[in-house]
Amino acid sequence: MAGLPLRVATLLTGLLECLCFAGVLFGWTSLVYVFKAEYYFKDLCNYEPLSNATRQADLAQLLFLAMPMLTVGGILFLITNLQVGNLFGKHCSTIITLYNGAFDSSSAVFLIVKLLYERDIKLRTSFLFLSVCSVWHVGRTFLLMPRGHIPYPVPPDYSYGLCLRFGTRKEKRTAEHEVRELQSKEFLPSQEENPGPGQQQELRSFRSCVLSRRFAWHLVWLSVVQLWHYFFIGTLNSLLTKLAGDDREQVSPYTNAFAITQFFGVLCAPWNGMLMDHLKQKYQKEAKQTGSSSSAATLCSTVPSLALTSLLCLGFALCASIPVLQLQYATFILQVLSRSFLYGGNAAFLTQAFPAEHFGKLFGLVMALSAIVSLIQFPIATRSQSDPLYVSVGLLLASLLTFVHPFLVYRECRAQKASPSASS
Repeated sequence: MAGLPLRVATLLTGLLECLCFAGVLFGWTSLVYVFKAEYYFKDLCNYEPLSNATRQADLAQLLFLAMPMLTVGGILFLITNLQVGNLFGKHCSTIITLYNGAFDSSSAVFLIVKLLYERDIKLRTSFLFLSVCSVWHVGRTFLLMPRGHIPYPVPPDYSYGLCLRFGTRKEKRTAEHEVRELQSKEFLPSQEENPGPGQQQELRSFRSCVLSRRFAWHLVWLSVVQLWHYFFIGTLNSLLTKLAGDDREQVSPYTNAFAITQFFGVLCAPWNGMLMDHLKQKYQKEAKQTGSSSSAATLCSTVPSLALTSLLCLGFALCASIPVLQLQYATFILQVLSRSFLYGGNAAFLTQAFPAEHFGKLFGLVMALSAIVSLIQFPIATRSQSDPLYVSVGLLLASLLTFVHPFLVYRECRAQKASPSASS
């Protein structure tokens, strides 16, 4: 297997990549403050600028091109780096949630941009610097990442990165052969187990995974919680402005506080992964002793994570619905906890609940479909301007719907334990 220093270097550089670039768009609230100061979209908004208009604001329409590019590029960084968890065996879920936490925390980058702007560092300068940093991504791709995906489990002599690129042709062919051989066996039952019907579910097709009730409810779970977060982030600046009575001096410190709390996502998310890894090992040990289905034990380890994420979302939604300015500090804390658990739990659930060979496709599909659902935030935001109470009640009721997913997964686990032939 690739040496420990190489694996650690891959882990840390990937963490830095996610932390600084992957989810910067979540810092939109900080950037809106700067855009207002720069008089962006002055013909469409009713506000007074904090400074004189600049030529840069005349190019504000480019944001419609820049922001989608930041979004797509950022999520690709995350998806590419999630496979690094395969290098760390039983700690896979912890690594996956750590990267998702870094993805959340990267929203603090725009807070730094805002603070630099307040110290007379131009917005153009900050973004040019971020653009130059692309050299980092190219170098890491060639030196510290494999040519293909990282298999799970990793073969004993697995090699990648700089070591493989400068190895002999024979070493490269051997490494590639080992990976292909492992991939062909990756989803077959262990020789120590009797391959019962329950284990055969590991061999099911991508289509059957997508059409399963498990995937459908996971999509609902992710879409509803994500919709709350997107709606909150998109309307936070206007919410704070309203609660502060249009006092921008009050809005700025709350904006900073929100962005600062986002940084702690990288510290909160691994708790979720460690919980899942611990429960997985515990339940699989019990399954081995009792002779029950190991796949059911793996699935059971996701239930507390799903339920806890739904509970955090409900608490966040309740606080966000109460129009008290000081209470928003609590909202910020619950929001970052909920979001860090959401995305880490989403990726970890897909690795535990479905065959590993379909992870990339399922992850991309569930993120794409949930993003389409998130478009509802725009009419909801418009509606909230006239009927904020009805919008809040509606979103709160939708949050309660997310508890159905962990409940159904729990019932499915019980059914599989009672009858190994039960399927999702």
